[in-house]
Amino acid sequence: MDEGLQHPEHTGQELAVGDVTLYYEVHGVASGVPLFVLNGGPGFDHSFLEVSAVWSELAMRRPIVFYDQRGNGRSSRLKEGQPCGLANQLTDLDALRQHLGFEQVDLLGHSFGGYLAMAYTARYPQHVDKLILVGSAAPKLGDHVFLFDEVHPETMVRSKALAFAVELGDEEAIRAELREQFSMCFYSPQKRDEVLAVADSFVYQHEVNNALWADAEKFDLGPELAKFQLPTLVVNGRYDSNVAPVVSFKIHQAIEGSVFVVFEQSGHLPFFEEPEMFLDTVESFLA
Repeated sequence: MDEGLQHPEHTGQELAVGDVTLYYEVHGVASGVPLFVLNGGPGFDHSFLEVSAVWSELAMRRPIVFYDQRGNGRSSRLKEGQPCGLANQLTDLDALRQHLGFEQVDLLGHSFGGYLAMAYTARYPQHVDKLILVGSAAPKLGDHVFLFDEVHPETMVRSKALAFAVELGDEEAIRAELREQFSMCFYSPQKRDEVLAVADSFVYQHEVNNALWADAEKFDLGPELAKFQLPTLVVNGRYDSNVAPVVSFKIHQAIEGSVFVVFEQSGHLPFFEEPEMFLDTVESFLA
């Protein structure tokens, strides 16, 4: 498998959901249960996932659906007063599912996308066949464990020095702070540098991050996980500073019958750092 950085052509479509427009892409074959891939952030579009070649490999056996969440990327920007809470995100995702004509889907959520995937499964369990959580945020955001300070203290000093300008909306400071954050997400220095070389192309909306995180903090999905009765795969990079492995392990413990896999040479993006193992793990689970 080609492990180099991917630069796919964007050939997506748009879907109107109420007063917002969602940008989405469907890749791969037409048959099989589709895999909806929910990116993290919040506030990013889906493009940073495309640093990996695993999605095109997965698309050889099933439809793969990417979309830019409300207010992000090629979806319409939020207008003043437009809501961007958890309920809106779940409504958007279900509207996309219905629009594409799928009664059941598989969900793969990465980082905060894992939180969205858990929330969607709790809200619409009848529409989710299998669930994959990759370095997922904790089901109660207040319980999430970051390891940046412990593992990257010097980088965090630089990052925190930008916090005031970031909160004031300084675009240069936001971009610099994002680069610092991405630099702490890898096991391999080579992989880190490959992503940092293209990181300025990633689309990020700080106001979406603030609005959605603040709303999601009101919820505790923990009691919902005990109700899950679907095949679930929970994975984490051993050296993930953005999601301490204990966060994923506790999710695994909460979901009866779930499978837990640790990627021993990965940080927060195991699909990029260990693509062959990631592909084998996901393919075996979906099969």
